[in-house]
Amino acid sequence: MPILVPTRLEDDYVSLEPLRPEHAPALEAAAADGELWNLWFTSAPAPGKVATYIDAALEGQAKGLMLPFAVRETSTGEIVGTTRYYDFVPELPRLAIGYTWYAKRWQKSHLNTACKRLLLKHAFEALGCVTVEFHTDGRNQDSQRAIERLGAHKDGVLRAHKRRPDGTLRDTVCYSILAAEWPDVARWLGMRLDRLGALRQPA
Repeated sequence: MPILVPTRLEDDYVSLEPLRPEHAPALEAAAADGELWNLWFTSAPAPGKVATYIDAALEGQAKGLMLPFAVRETSTGEIVGTTRYYDFVPELPRLAIGYTWYAKRWQKSHLNTACKRLLLKHAFEALGCVTVEFHTDGRNQDSQRAIERLGAHKDGVLRAHKRRPDGTLRDTVCYSILAAEWPDVARWLGMRLDRLGALRQPA
């Protein structure tokens, strides 16, 4: 069975570095761009909470359930956000991609497409996953559209599935990509990245 091992994933657009405590100052600055902690649907930590956020992610990594990354945009060299694998089930294997957030100026740029292509490639081609899942808040229409642009299939909605940080109940919208679908998804993401990456500029 595969295991999640801290690994650097990179291409010409982005480098996904194994998350470390030393990333805290840069991630604090990234979250401040847009005050992302004020968005009820994001997992971005509030000021002064980044170290705790990283500790929790690394605890999940130590248990073999998560593999968190810091996102470095290569043209600027800046750490601009974070993402991770989670809910890893090695018996299949299967995992989810999420806990993703980027500094506001990099949202709706080439960055998310580049990150997801690297994560999906590693999941399917290195870890041998049979499926990769995406979960998002039912109210987060931007996230749902972004996941659908990846070529993911909408599987359904888990109603009253979790509580948001403010205590309200959240419906979770579930998507997936199967291993058999990955070649077509990879081609689509490559075409999309060629178009978006040509700009190489934040929004």
